[in-house]
Amino acid sequence: MREITEQQILALAPNAAAASNGKKISQKGGFVKLERSGDDTLYMGECTGSGKNNYITSADYIDENNPVFRCSCPSRQFPCKHSLGLMYEMMAKKEFCICEIPEDIQKKREKKQARDNKANESAKPESEMTEEEKKKAEKKKASAARTAKNARVKKLKSQLEGLDLVEKVVSDLMSAGLGTLGGASLQTYQQLAKQMGDYYLPGPQRLCNQLLIEITAFQKDQDEAHYDVAISVLEKLWTLIKKSRQYISEKLEKDDVALDDTVLYEELGGIWKLSELEELGKSKKDASLMQLAFWVIYDEARKEYIDTGCWADLDTGEVFMNYNYRPLKSLKYVKQEDSIFGVAKVPSAVFYPGDGNVRVRWDGAQIRGYEKGDYKAVFEHAIASVKQEAKAVKNYLKNAMTQPMMIKLIAFHQIGKTGEHYVLADKNDDTVLLGNMPGMEDTTIRLSMLPDSTLLENQVLLGAFYYDRGSRRLKVQPLSIVTHDAVVRLLY
Repeated sequence: MREITEQQILALAPNAAAASNGKKISQKGGFVKLERSGDDTLYMGECTGSGKNNYITSADYIDENNPVFRCSCPSRQFPCKHSLGLMYEMMAKKEFCICEIPEDIQKKREKKQARDNKANESAKPESEMTEEEKKKAEKKKASAARTAKNARVKKLKSQLEGLDLVEKVVSDLMSAGLGTLGGASLQTYQQLAKQMGDYYLPGPQRLCNQLLIEITAFQKDQDEAHYDVAISVLEKLWTLIKKSRQYISEKLEKDDVALDDTVLYEELGGIWKLSELEELGKSKKDASLMQLAFWVIYDEARKEYIDTGCWADLDTGEVFMNYNYRPLKSLKYVKQEDSIFGVAKVPSAVFYPGDGNVRVRWDGAQIRGYEKGDYKAVFEHAIASVKQEAKAVKNYLKNAMTQPMMIKLIAFHQIGKTGEHYVLADKNDDTVLLGNMPGMEDTTIRLSMLPDSTLLENQVLLGAFYYDRGSRRLKVQPLSIVTHDAVVRLLY
């Protein structure tokens, strides 16, 4: 069955109201019949409406990149709320009976294919076009660009409206304090979180959900760790609101709504295409990426598992991340990733906007085992001074919009215990405390389980710098130890 996310639905919706109405149709059980073709290219639904007869709606994926939506309702919007409701049924993994592709759909497909073939056959290189043909081609291209721009403008205006709404509520909360959040105010935030989806704001929606989770947990067990996380989430939500409002307002004022190199697009909930990132120049040819760590966490706010791979660029020593998202409702259909004990030879690695350990993606890679030269490259690129690196990390972590950690390759002289705590000493005998980040497995305890004590001397540590709110100190969580001939993983 085809995988559909809410972000994809929101991106296809002509406006927020249509997406909201489509979602309501699905939630209220408006569909009385659901069918799909055996080849998974056509989805159909019959749903009740305001008319005498039920509406027949369909989503045709014969062209993967350009799905065609059809509906018997009188709406002139495409996709209409019924088609969007059908996609919400798909997202919810409702049961679709297998059916044959209707004859009328087959005929429409054939007509479309004939038109496309004719267009391709008649298409000429610009050098062979007459002036009249050039004018027509330019006019057609300009029309498509205007349509895309208008859709982008509508989406940005809707996001701005949603940000105004959430800013008011968050501002009131910051004035009153987190301690006042409970009862009726919790319900207010729950309603707010639901509304964010109507304004194309799944990013702020997730942060609102995370805030609710942490506050509710704190009220149950009074564990200060929940309160600390809630504060950091609130800081990020507030920063995201302010920066996004400014960013969107400037885009609209300048009448420049094209995608650009900013983390705000993804933080608001946008989904980057590989082609879009490549157009921004966010790529590297013939990359050699060595996986040094892998872990799986469950994100309660997103209701999904996240498979995380940590990769070192053997040319530069930079550490990148890749993610595989597995929503609870789709676990049967989304395969879990696994550890890779080797190096990925990537024809074209594509990177997301941002600082620190940015996300990397690729299509197609050759995986080989570790080689001697790989370990040598890790040692050559590892940082030598934790004291010097700490300054840059602290500045990075001060930004609420960044990740709560910075993963680095650290050359160390020794790792040992001081009292109850593990401490890493670099070649200059400067030290940093080792610890465990909230929500991560305890890896420091595994240092005492290593089979060979020499692993704690003159090696390279893959470690995550983070700020420990309890002790108000910068710490490092150990992830893996790299020697001259092995990678010893502490997180697995």
